[in-house]
Amino acid sequence: MRRYYSVRHNPKLAVVNLDTLKKLFLATFREFERRGYFQQSFGYDCVDAGSVAGAAGPDVAAFCFRRLRKPNLWPLEQELESYSEEDLLGMVELLHDCISKPIDGFYHNFSDCGWHYEKFDAAAGRAEFREHLNEVLGDYGDGYELSPDGEVVAIGDVGVESLLRAEFPQPYIDYDNVEGKVEAAIRKFRRHHSSLEDRREAVRALADVLEYLRPKLKSVISTKDEGDLFNLANNFGIRHHNDRQKTAYDARIWLSWMFYFYLSTLHAQIRRLKSASASPQSRTA
Repeated sequence: MRRYYSVRHNPKLAVVNLDTLKKLFLATFREFERRGYFQQSFGYDCVDAGSVAGAAGPDVAAFCFRRLRKPNLWPLEQELESYSEEDLLGMVELLHDCISKPIDGFYHNFSDCGWHYEKFDAAAGRAEFREHLNEVLGDYGDGYELSPDGEVVAIGDVGVESLLRAEFPQPYIDYDNVEGKVEAAIRKFRRHHSSLEDRREAVRALADVLEYLRPKLKSVISTKDEGDLFNLANNFGIRHHNDRQKTAYDARIWLSWMFYFYLSTLHAQIRRLKSASASPQSRTA
């Protein structure tokens, strides 16, 4: 998102607190609701047919409770002021799952009733919803975004955002055992308010992927480099739990460093493996 003069010269203007986020979220919800993007899930009111239920059923409050396991979240405009951060971000994720761009329908002229839609595009609606909300989520707290999977996740430390979004070269080496597990580790690491154990598990998952690739990596890295890669995970309280582990470090800082180290290493080595498979005579001394 482009930063205009006022924000560039006074960065404090960009800071979004919870109350401001609620107001901007409400404005976004109202706009998409006005344009019919929630009709497929939540239905609509008709002067002839009355209240027409959507996919969520006739009791939207009950639907929200079933999904979020918290009462008093709907009607949104009535309950929003009392939302906690957890309530708000949970509702953001739920609405992402419920939104659909209206594609086709009819305009009910009687009493200027309005548009009643019948065909929708969920993917297009979700993409628009993410685009609008990510303009403000990035300035909330430590910086968040609504991911394509519909999860509120941390943007990432400054300078590594592109690494978190980097795609692996295709065709994949082994999606189920390599690329898919890396993507799952990234989601766990970036999840809103991820715990230290969540982050430790994410680092462990990346180290396990490297272990899976170890036989293949022997063809593209030296024996010393191979040993150094696994020394970090095996001796610093990540993959093992014994009295020989080195644990006297700031876990939050250390785990972040290890996560980005292993993620960048995997990207580099997977590309080397792909290159080596395309050109068998290339080898590392």
